Amino acid sequence: MTTSVQLDRAQKRFDLWDVNGDGQIDRSDWQAEAQRILQAFGEAPVSPAGRQLTEAYLGMWGFFADKAGIDEQTGALTPEQFNHIAEEHVLENGGAGFGRVVKPTIQAIVELVDVDGDGQVNPAEFKTWLDAIGVSNVEPAEAFRQIDTNGDGQLSVEELVNAVRAYHLGDIDVPLLGR
Repeated sequence: MTTSVQLDRAQKRFDLWDVNGDGQIDRSDWQAEAQRILQAFGEAPVSPAGRQLTEAYLGMWGFFADKAGIDEQTGALTPEQFNHIAEEHVLENGGAGFGRVVKPTIQAIVELVDVDGDGQVNPAEFKTWLDAIGVSNVEPAEAFRQIDTNGDGQLSVEELVNAVRAYHLGDIDVPLLGR
């Protein structure tokens, strides 16, 4: 059963991705969000890491467009369509399909923030991540502890993907893909 917290978070995600504020989301909104994140990290869109993040965001858009049955290039999602897809593919069935779609995005952000090159996110890198995506209403050290489920002091891509799912399920209060 979908809770009001879950529905509220899906609506906030829609509002975040409706970059141009026209009440629907389309490919250009997802591209603009990727560009905003790249700019926050000081990364050029044409760099390998920049292309990886943009492609990952467009992959998420493709997932939503496909589930809505709209054209990926010219279609747009209404809030109702977005919320239905989020409910059906993120909240109700454990999010397995969405987890596969989110993973490339998480991996791309890890590539941007992982200054020591170990493929994981340490506490300092995590704070950089939160700052870059505009999350200011969480305490980074506490959020890190919530997400570090194996307690090794590093966040793996899998832990981060699970955290995105947990956020949308209402289990944690750390939005990893934007405010």
